[in-house]
Formats: sequence, C-alpha cells, structure tokens
Amino acid sequence: MSPVGRPRAFDQEAVLEAAMLLFWEQGYEATSLAQLREATGLSSASLYGAFGSKEGLFERAVEHYIAGPGSVTDVVADEAASPRAAVARLLHGSIDMQTDSSHPRGCLVALSGTVRAPGEGEAGPHKAVVARRAGDRARIRELVVRGVASGELAEDADVDGVTSMIHGFLLGVSVQVCDGVPARDLHAGADAVLANWNTRRQ
Repeated sequence: MSPVGRPRAFDQEAVLEAAMLLFWEQGYEATSLAQLREATGLSSASLYGAFGSKEGLFERAVEHYIAGPGSVTDVVADEAASPRAAVARLLHGSIDMQTDSSHPRGCLVALSGTVRAPGEGEAGPHKAVVARRAGDRARIRELVVRGVASGELAEDADVDGVTSMIHGFLLGVSVQVCDGVPARDLHAGADAVLANWNTRRQ
C-alpha cells in the first residue's frame, strides 16, 4: 500500500525565516502571496498545505521571531536580575537588536501589527502581535511591581505610569530606528528612562 501522505520536502525553519524577514520588512498587508512564494521557494499549494493560509504563515513567522530576535525582551522575566538591571538590559538590548544591520530594522511585533484591515476585529491576523505586546506590557508591569517591593522605587510609585513609560519607549524605538535616529541617541534615551526609574518621591 502507498504511504499515507508524504514528508514535506522543504526546511520549515528556513521557510519561516524567509517569511519572517519579509513580514518584518513590509508588514502583513503589504506582503503578497507572490512575494512569499518567491522568498520561500514554495508554491501556493505548499504554503497553504503547510500553514493553512497567509494568516497562518504570519502567525508562525511571529512565533519564529519571538523565539529568535524578539527573545531579547524575555529578560523582563529574569527574576535573578534586579528590576532596574532587567529594565536596562531590556531597553539597551532591544535597541541593539533593532539597529542590527543583519536583518530588517525595528521590531516586527511593534511595526507589523499597527495597521488593520477594515472590520478585522480581534480575530484577524494581527492577534499574534497584539497578544505579544500585551504580554510584554504585563511582564514589564510585574517588573515595576518588583521594583517597588525591592525598594528600588518608592512605595507610592505610579506602577501603571512607570509601566507605560518603559513600554511606550520600547515600542517607540522601532519608529525612530526606521526614521534613521542613531543608535547612540536611542541609548541616551534609554538612560533617561532609567534615570526616571531611580527617582523617588520624598
């Protein structure tokens, strides 16, 4: 009897890498199926057979990004580091990653999921990056709470305000990188954020 199905004759990691770079460079809407075929070397049938849809491929590409370059933000979950040290590594490490010339500039999670098609709603292709941004914000908030508990921040510190300061700067780095703001200026901005972290109310 003939075997049921055949093993895929392509390197899925290589396909996800190629798709990730294309989505990172152009965003979801601007990336066409024809461009994905060219970048991955796969036919439409193979892409749909492996990933179900363009949306399915995008979601897997986002997962690939999060496990790779995007893992730079995972430092916020490192409980071995002091809260301030974790924030410093988060901001400076993210700037280093986003300005790295070996891949597209900026952050895929910040850049590729801000524009949505009319009527897309919460179940559209951008749900993966929206969820990641929400997760990053929640983990940063936990870091701020730890900063208060450890005495690095005042007991009456505005936890949500400090969270917004850090997360807002982090997301804004992508736009500035794409606009050509030098890395040294972004690192100086990160140091300014860290200086605010050290401010305590008397």
